[in-house]
Amino acid sequence: MDRLWAPWRIGYVIGEKPTECVFCSQPATHDDEQELILNRGELSFVLLNRFPYNNGHLLVAPFEHVGDLSGLTQAQLVEMMGLAKVWIEVLRRAMYPEGFNVGFNIGRVAGAGIEEHVHLHIVPRWSGDTNFMPVLGDTRVVPQSLRDCYEVLRAEFEKSR
Repeated sequence: MDRLWAPWRIGYVIGEKPTECVFCSQPATHDDEQELILNRGELSFVLLNRFPYNNGHLLVAPFEHVGDLSGLTQAQLVEMMGLAKVWIEVLRRAMYPEGFNVGFNIGRVAGAGIEEHVHLHIVPRWSGDTNFMPVLGDTRVVPQSLRDCYEVLRAEFEKSR
């Protein structure tokens, strides 16, 4: 049997699970680097997904604790989509993806891991990034650490400011 070592996952497996909403508690610390927050707008923010589908998987969330799109104001929606547009371009320049999946998972049955706070996923995609590992091994390979990915994306974002 082959083994794929992912020692960074042990913190999630045996660590304490958050009792509060991560999309509310993470920006409240004001430690953006520690919380992997890449960009703060007036009404929403962009951060790296700690449990990504793919390298560079970003989330855009409002600061306000809102559980559904219908609870967002027009200004929140506009800012979230504006941030998504900016960060898709940052990802293009920094990682050269060939495409993107962008969208909301509303409700657990639709794949929402955190149902109580609406958020937008931006997942960069490359030809061949869906291979046999998820299908046969129930394992997804992410080739870069979150910290390294954060540094690359922040540096590219800063260049464009």
